[in-house]
Amino acid sequence: MNIDLKLVLLASGGGSLASEVMKNYGKNILALISDRDCPAIYLANQYKVESEIIQFKEEREIWNQDLIDAVGKYKPDLVVSVGFMRILSSKFIATFPTINTHPAYLPNFPGAHAVRDALVAGAKTTGCTVHWVDEGVDTGEIIDQVEIPIVPGENESQLHERIKILERKLIVDTIAKLNSNQSWRR
Repeated sequence: MNIDLKLVLLASGGGSLASEVMKNYGKNILALISDRDCPAIYLANQYKVESEIIQFKEEREIWNQDLIDAVGKYKPDLVVSVGFMRILSSKFIATFPTINTHPAYLPNFPGAHAVRDALVAGAKTTGCTVHWVDEGVDTGEIIDQVEIPIVPGENESQLHERIKILERKLIVDTIAKLNSNQSWRR
């Protein structure tokens, strides 16, 4: 797909979402930044995307500034959080337009255990959401969502895998949509 946005990806995990974005928008990705050594870093190397680890520090303000400095040197149009498991500072959010994917149909089940929370709650449906990052936990303005039924007897791993399939398509489509309508740009 052709877009003109320059992207920086933030990732902390396995990299399935990051891989999908790199596969579709590789030439537009300036870097993938992580808070730890993780499979997403190795995927970035395979896609020939620059990668960097900004190791989390106990002095949160120092880490916040280190992350801002690392992302800032690339001058992205958009930061895309694809499984980045850290809360971003208000200064980061004010500096970089940032979107996030979440494995639930928000506002239901925000937080790190969304899939488990949906199952424990006995929800009949869940899904995935792409939203703007704000200072809350998964509380930013929703850009797009997909809802799916929860299959009776489905475990957390099975449900999460089904959600990831939807999430990968949703993040790619959302980036294209934001590229087409850039009224959000600061």
